[in-house]
Amino acid sequence: MSFFISKVKAYEILDSRGNPTVEVKIFDDKGNVGEASVPSGASTGKYEALELRDGDENRFFGKGVLKACENITNIIEPCILNCIVDSTLLERKILSLDKSENKNELGANAILAVSLALRRLEAKEQDKELFELFNGEKIIPVPMMNILNGGVHASNNLDIQEFMILPVGFDSFSLALRGCSEVYQKLKEILKELGLNTNVGDEGGFAPSLENDDEALDLIVKAIEKSGYIPGKHFLISLDVAASEWKGKSVGEYYLPKRKIKMNNNELVNYYERLISDYPIYSIEDGLDEEDYSGWKEMTNRINQISLVGDDLFVTNKKRLEYGIANKIANSILIKYNQIGSLSETLDTINLAKKSSYSFIISHRSGETGDTFISDLAVGCGAKLIKAGAPARYERVAKYNRLLEIETDYDLPYAGRIICK
Repeated sequence: MSFFISKVKAYEILDSRGNPTVEVKIFDDKGNVGEASVPSGASTGKYEALELRDGDENRFFGKGVLKACENITNIIEPCILNCIVDSTLLERKILSLDKSENKNELGANAILAVSLALRRLEAKEQDKELFELFNGEKIIPVPMMNILNGGVHASNNLDIQEFMILPVGFDSFSLALRGCSEVYQKLKEILKELGLNTNVGDEGGFAPSLENDDEALDLIVKAIEKSGYIPGKHFLISLDVAASEWKGKSVGEYYLPKRKIKMNNNELVNYYERLISDYPIYSIEDGLDEEDYSGWKEMTNRINQISLVGDDLFVTNKKRLEYGIANKIANSILIKYNQIGSLSETLDTINLAKKSSYSFIISHRSGETGDTFISDLAVGCGAKLIKAGAPARYERVAKYNRLLEIETDYDLPYAGRIICK
């Protein structure tokens, strides 16, 4: 049976930070509906595709997305109206409408919202779960739970943006999620006992003002132990440094704005080596600036025992990943589909990472919605890791609850012990 697109509707909605974003519903001629909403980042890479904003300071201080919605209604809908629902072919048609390098004509937020909604519509028409439409080993990923926030995600004095726990020593996602929740609640209890702030940042992690990174890591280790678990066995730790936010006056120079410290790339790598020796660290994300290629190469040579993740460095862009692979820069990539602006290009980048033995992590953004697409994407593509924030705030927990549903209904294996091999 063939299905034809009968209507496309675009909406300006609010994300978890109270800023506008785009939601799309696509209807077919048999009454099926595919819908999706797109996230937005606070710490964004220089080479990300353009998130189209209105620029009207009288509405949402310029952050409205009515132009993106109008592009969907006036340009994208006429292009795909009455077409057979084939998400791959239709996405190609949509991408051909924007001739710019970074999707600054239609907006990556407009194109991506339609792209995701098309894939959801296709799943409904085929009476399949969304994750079943992706070609990959079906596995439940390990959550990288952001439980302490700093950087641009929090108003405190920590320059590192995210301190995350990884529940690797568990036999199922449900047990891992329980462990994360227990550590998170125990950390809150410890912070209260110390008279520290238990307000949360954009992604649900706590955002206390602490002396330094070591104090943050010591508190996490203490919370793990007080919850009855063993650091290094049940839980590992990951850091999202977001060093592009520390960019100095020239490449290779850095300024940590909250602690008011100047460092060069060699000094930063020395610092990371010390942290790795003192704590059970699994990965460091964006340890250097996105344009500090020589620094990245040196860091990759010196720190090869953990995952070095490129986020701003690669921005889910296949060409940038190809450059990284050719120059032996990093060994892992963060996947954020709104950085590139379409599902097909996201999948192309994932496939290149797989082929090149770079691990990949499916990730949320700091400005999120209740959309759980990334959960299905992670399971369907065989991602062994997912970033979706703390076990708090609805827009974060929704992603984890979706993974619980998939595990319960389909009895899929959990990646915890696999990533430690």
